[in-house]
Amino acid sequence: MSLFKRVKNILKKAEPLPVERSVLTMGPGDVCEVSLVTYQVTGRTKPTSRNEVWLTLRDGADVRYLNIEQRLDTSYALFNSIDGRLDSMDEVPAHIELDGIDYHLEDQYSTRIVEAGSTPFAAAGGELYVWRFQSDGRKLLRIEWQDGRFMLYEGESVLPGDVEWLRGSVR
Repeated sequence: MSLFKRVKNILKKAEPLPVERSVLTMGPGDVCEVSLVTYQVTGRTKPTSRNEVWLTLRDGADVRYLNIEQRLDTSYALFNSIDGRLDSMDEVPAHIELDGIDYHLEDQYSTRIVEAGSTPFAAAGGELYVWRFQSDGRKLLRIEWQDGRFMLYEGESVLPGDVEWLRGSVR
């Protein structure tokens, strides 16, 4: 080996390490299984100020949403969108009764978001306001507001063992 080739190999940039795949890095094109139902991930919303992700899941015509939040432990919640309306984001109450279930405000935040694929809100990098409610029966309610539009979701917690990443596209 010539001296020139040796110097060239020493100065060559090292190849970057592959990004470690985790449930928080899932995005459009991936496939996951939640409670024995296989879904294709068609959209991803990531709050910039929180360690969580909101995935849009599709199983045929059925669209659901998986919230994954990592604090001390990773928690999962599966949601369906529901019909509902609120007049103003300033009027979101701390207590809501919906279909005979009492929900109490658990968490409220606003954050900038980064989204990919098919998501409920498509304003790139917009400010998203979120109110998360919980009932005594472990039911969850989530209200989102962005650019004058509300989205409401009803769901429940999912055990970590019931969520499995199966395969996905190479990014």
